[in-house]
Amino acid sequence: MEWIKINFMNNELIIRSNSNNVDFALLKDGRLIELQRDEDDNKFAVGDIYIAKIKKTVPGLNAAFVNVGYEKDAFLHYHDLGPKLSSLLKFVKRVSTGRLRDYSLKNFPFEKDINKDGSITQVLKSNQSLLVQIVKEPISTKGPRISSEISIAGRYLVLVPFSDRISISQKIESREEKSRLKRLVKSITPKGFGVIIRTVADGKKVAELDKDLQNLYNRWVAMSKKLHRAPHPSKVLGEMNKASSILRDIFNDSFSAIHVDDESLYFQIKDYVQEIAPKKESIVKLYQSKVPIFEKFGIERQIKTSFGMTVSTAKGAYLVIEHTEALHVIDVNSGNRSNKAKSQEDTALEVNLIAASEIARQLRLRDMGGIIVIDFIDMIKAENRKKLFNHFRDEMKEDRAKHKILPPSKFGLIQMTRQRVRPEMAIKTREEHPNGLNGKEVEAPIVLVEKIKHELDMILKKGYKKVTLNAHPFIAAFLTKGFPSIRSKWYFEHKKWVKILPRDAYTYLEYRFKDKDGKTIKV
Repeated sequence: MEWIKINFMNNELIIRSNSNNVDFALLKDGRLIELQRDEDDNKFAVGDIYIAKIKKTVPGLNAAFVNVGYEKDAFLHYHDLGPKLSSLLKFVKRVSTGRLRDYSLKNFPFEKDINKDGSITQVLKSNQSLLVQIVKEPISTKGPRISSEISIAGRYLVLVPFSDRISISQKIESREEKSRLKRLVKSITPKGFGVIIRTVADGKKVAELDKDLQNLYNRWVAMSKKLHRAPHPSKVLGEMNKASSILRDIFNDSFSAIHVDDESLYFQIKDYVQEIAPKKESIVKLYQSKVPIFEKFGIERQIKTSFGMTVSTAKGAYLVIEHTEALHVIDVNSGNRSNKAKSQEDTALEVNLIAASEIARQLRLRDMGGIIVIDFIDMIKAENRKKLFNHFRDEMKEDRAKHKILPPSKFGLIQMTRQRVRPEMAIKTREEHPNGLNGKEVEAPIVLVEKIKHELDMILKKGYKKVTLNAHPFIAAFLTKGFPSIRSKWYFEHKKWVKILPRDAYTYLEYRFKDKDGKTIKV
């Protein structure tokens, strides 16, 4: 799998370890842009390789169901078999029975490629042993999606057994560099293997590429040795641990810090960084404060305000994100903005551009996949629609997941697909009602406070001099406690003091802004 090179200004990776899982938060200039979780019980991670048994072939789907040890059989479509299936089947059979002990492939006679438009029943049969790789983790009621076109990913290269192709990432733009890398890699690639040159190989010396290739080849040999006595089904090659695989795919010179709150994980990551970028080893830091690591770096707050159904953006705009079984719908709203200096068209363009940047972040943050429909604010001018489309495409360039974006329709809709290889990150932003009402839930205080702040910004921009906020006592206390309190921060930003009055009669979610005469301000 090819990943896109990420050019961040200032990247930090914050790693929180619990007894059952490890959470990874990627920050760009202090803003949360990616959140991943590695759970102990996740036995079917993308990249894992299994020796499996064909359960049954289904000619109508031109696919097979394969037993990989999951409660639901994995799905293997004919197009995911790879042209070298016959060679792979022969290799697996010979190695499993102990007849072949040379795993190098240099003397292994390859079989003819399978027909690219053939039928599953012509090439596979029930109870056959096959080497498969997880390409999509089990999601919802579906088993894993698998491929028998095996590849082993490294830092700079991806090793592809039973191939002779040297291909290169399209993200490397220099023709001279492409030619240099192809020439170098061809000279060091063992016979019987192909190689995909990754984006991060750009500018690397032959010694670094050779070391990476040797490591991948050793992993192939170690996996092949296991096949002789391996039970069917079983995992024969696991993806490296999540911390190392994340670093392998996204680490570059712009990383300024990696903070870890677990000592053993700290040493593990330090060793890996020392191996891939010795000069950067010092940026790996063990976090030892009593304040929880996600709290310290403001991640907990960002999670609460980023995963709700409504997401606030700059300039008063907000998104509404809804999920259905078939697709995701994102609605862009401008809020009640009045900007006399700009026409409605200019305002729509400004809000749409801000929303596009936040949507690109949200897609990565939640790892949303499948069909996504975005309802931007209507724009009359074709040039503005084109501007929006180009801006959104640029914002999506940093996304490592494969995606396809269609130009805006006449109704202002942008339709897109985004590959999802693991379950979507869904985080609950609602909490149990503080009054103990059975089964009732309310928005977390931090989410409500974001909405209040959003409205206050608009009110103060309209020129109101004295503003009073009436709110439930819990929320009033939340806004005024500590130093600097949230209210103090509002003062530093706007240079206007907001009086806060607790109201016992208000419900938890109720609040009102009043002017100097005690009249309710409508936003």
